[in-house]
Amino acid sequence: MTGVTTAEQWWERFFRHGPYGLLGLATVVSAVTSGLIMSRADVYAAAVLLPTALLLQLWWSRTRTAPGSPAALCYFVVRTLLALGLTWCNPFFSIYAVLGYFDAGRVLPRRGVRAGLLITAVIMAGSQSGNGLPPVTLMNWVVFVIVLAVHVTLTMVFAQIGDREAEQSRTQTDTITALESANAKLEQALAENAGLHAQLLVQAREAGVADERSRLAAEIHDTLAQGLIGIIAQLQVVTSTGRTDPALAREHLARAAALARHSLGEARRSVHDLVPAALVHDDLPRALEKTVTTWSQRSGVRAEFTVTGTVEPLHDEVGATLLRIAEEALANAARHAGASRAGVTLSFMGDEVSLDVRDDGRGFDPAALPPYRGAGGFGLGGMRVRAERIAGTVEVETGPDLGTAVCARVPMVRHD
Repeated sequence: MTGVTTAEQWWERFFRHGPYGLLGLATVVSAVTSGLIMSRADVYAAAVLLPTALLLQLWWSRTRTAPGSPAALCYFVVRTLLALGLTWCNPFFSIYAVLGYFDAGRVLPRRGVRAGLLITAVIMAGSQSGNGLPPVTLMNWVVFVIVLAVHVTLTMVFAQIGDREAEQSRTQTDTITALESANAKLEQALAENAGLHAQLLVQAREAGVADERSRLAAEIHDTLAQGLIGIIAQLQVVTSTGRTDPALAREHLARAAALARHSLGEARRSVHDLVPAALVHDDLPRALEKTVTTWSQRSGVRAEFTVTGTVEPLHDEVGATLLRIAEEALANAARHAGASRAGVTLSFMGDEVSLDVRDDGRGFDPAALPPYRGAGGFGLGGMRVRAERIAGTVEVETGPDLGTAVCARVPMVRHD
């Protein structure tokens, strides 16, 4: 990925530039402490060894052969000897010698890694034993042995971990090889069935396009169309009351603007197949309560909202479906029924959720309805399609002058 540095890239940078930084740091610290630790002979020896170590690093930066090659083995041996000599002159040069811990596995052959780690452990233990290399007093030797034991233990533990990681890497490589072989066989089988595969892809694409068109048609009807109808109704009130009651006109203008903003937001969410705005910050009961209240204020129809059962968090798709069905049923009640009262009940009933929308309007004859054409989101047929997408049902009880009751039942699918 562009702009992302992986762990391997970081290690590569360290092995390319780190030796120079560690050698420079060790030189600065050793120079500061030279008057306390180093004799004149040590200073002269370090003055010879330092340029040699720098030239060695420059040579290796240009060479960098494969692990276990003669050049790589020569580089590690010479650098370890130079680190030993510098640490002998001043223990702080162990800052440079610590490189042996990092690149023994990258430079040496597999059978020589532990030997390289042990030699580095000896150098590090000597630098930490008190008076540098070689230990002088008996206490220095005791400290040297203890520190060396710690270093050897740690290096062997890390070497074992490295071996296990290498083994895991080899296992992963073998697995990848096997998967590549299986993929090759699968590609061959797919090639033999290319005609059928292409036909299935075309059919799936056409089905996906049709389903997306149906979804967008339903969302446009349930959001944009309903919003535009509400805006038109508010503006009509403004037109009729603008001169006689300016305050009321301003109130309806504000409602029209709020509806326009809400419809714009819902349109954007519909295009991106997001949950309705009402469910972003509220659960379904609260969203339905706000929807019923807003609808009642806009339509002038008295409406009540009730929740029964134990409220549980619902999956987004379930909540969006029930909210859209409620909005469509209320819109129909305001537009066609001529109702004076409406009621919305949300019931949590264990394995399913029920939504009931009732009004006392003029009702209709269900047998006289035109057949549903599958456009999605239009009237009762659209409600049924929405419910069926999540394995639910919609039933309608109505008759001329008997009001209308819409009941949607969907499975209880809890929020993840």
